[in-house]
Amino acid sequence: MPASLFDSPYFADKFSTEAMRAVFSDEARFASWLAFEAALARAQAHLGVIPDAAARAISSAARAETLDARAMKAEFDRVGFAIVPLIAALRAACPKEAAAFVHWGATSQDVLDTGLVLQMRDGLALIEAELDGVIAALVRLARRHRDTPMAGRSFQQHAAPITFGYKVAGWLDEALRHRARLPALKERVFAVQFGGAVGTLATLGDTGPAVRAALARELGLRDPDISWHTGRDAFAEAVFWLGLVGGLLGRIGTEVAALMRSEVGELREPYEAGRGGSSAMPQKRNPVACPQIIAIATRLRWLVGQMMESQVQEHERGTAAMPVEWMVIPEAFLLASGTLAHARPMLEGLEVDTARMRANLDLGGGLIMAEAAMAGLARHLGRPRAQEIVGDIAARVNRNGTTLREELLAETAVTAHLATDQIARLLDPTGQTGSAGRMVDAVLARAAEAGLDA
Repeated sequence: MPASLFDSPYFADKFSTEAMRAVFSDEARFASWLAFEAALARAQAHLGVIPDAAARAISSAARAETLDARAMKAEFDRVGFAIVPLIAALRAACPKEAAAFVHWGATSQDVLDTGLVLQMRDGLALIEAELDGVIAALVRLARRHRDTPMAGRSFQQHAAPITFGYKVAGWLDEALRHRARLPALKERVFAVQFGGAVGTLATLGDTGPAVRAALARELGLRDPDISWHTGRDAFAEAVFWLGLVGGLLGRIGTEVAALMRSEVGELREPYEAGRGGSSAMPQKRNPVACPQIIAIATRLRWLVGQMMESQVQEHERGTAAMPVEWMVIPEAFLLASGTLAHARPMLEGLEVDTARMRANLDLGGGLIMAEAAMAGLARHLGRPRAQEIVGDIAARVNRNGTTLREELLAETAVTAHLATDQIARLLDPTGQTGSAGRMVDAVLARAAEAGLDA
């Protein structure tokens, strides 16, 4: 049986994507370590720290076929440090005169950290592309339904009219904030790690900072001002950002699932024959994407807390925090890829029942328009008295099974100040959505400015 659902051929695509699993596979991990060693050798040769011939030999040997994964695992199990078997295999693949310069001036954590940065760079590229796809889908929905009236709800109950475009623009607004955070996040995360035993590069003398800078250029990473062996805030921030993205998608999934309820019926996930069907109830069309999105968002939030623990490290090299990162960071990326893989097609094909949205506004005798009626009456009687009158009318609607319109027209305290046509305008939800449309436009304009409009 697979150790986790990520390893299960049956379940893996429900919680992650094949592309992200490839990024965090052993093969990709080994490739990132070899990329570090080859780049380090080239950087040092460029500065005259090691011979050019040694750098060429090391770069040539730093290939996947150099490694025997089974033998490396056996050695890893024996020595307890992941990079020791890699260095041994790389040295064995080099001529004797070059082997002495493998891993020159580095420490295992330099390889592990920089390798993980390279994997995270590839992972964030995948996440960014999918997030942009989600944003484009939200832009289209917000634009199309800018003026589609629906019930606004608070505490799970009808509150006042909004538009569906307004609801979607709220999701879009948050998605744009997460997207705007990404460039600065990448700048902080994509830094090379090269410090040697305690981060001081002492074995390289005065050339240490120059080697680190050359190594960063080789790998396309930022050259930090100081080694960050126990400064893990950038890694924590990356997982926190993934958790924020997952939280937004979890909120969207929760709302979509709620609006798919039989009693509501305003939204439906994209239809495909047999999708969402029940094994016992042939009439069912259950949400499929939403449960996965919500579940993954829950797990991602838990991982954020775990990742924060890795920030607390002692001295110049921590004891146990790095293994926490090895577990948490890949899982966070896998889960984030999974939730986006469910959310993007769900939003791209979301079925919006505008007629049902309009019909639901009339539920409960049209009491959702009580706020508008109170506001209209308040212009004549003041808010306290208007609220008292409309509150009494709402109670009669609930007690008598009548409508808000009927009770307003029967109340002389109302008709003394509001004509029939004025009452009709107050009870028309299409005219009572306030500045919703202008807010939608403002969010859409920001998406356009960022080049993220569909």
